[in-house]
Amino acid sequence: MPVKTRCPRCGKQSLWEGNRWRPFCSERCKMADLGVWVTEGYRIPGAPEEDTGHDQARSDDEEDS
Repeated sequence: MPVKTRCPRCGKQSLWEGNRWRPFCSERCKMADLGVWVTEGYRIPGAPEEDTGHDQARSDDEEDS
């Protein structure tokens, strides 16, 4: 029996086997999801990080080189 799965983007059912875009149903859904990642649309909830100054210290070290 063929295994079907739901596309995480649009919810359409598609076959798992032989689907080159899996877990998505199509290239369109795959690229739309990638676009959300690229624009930082997906977020993990949590408290904002505190600025530890590591980035500033690293850029100061690079200037000395």
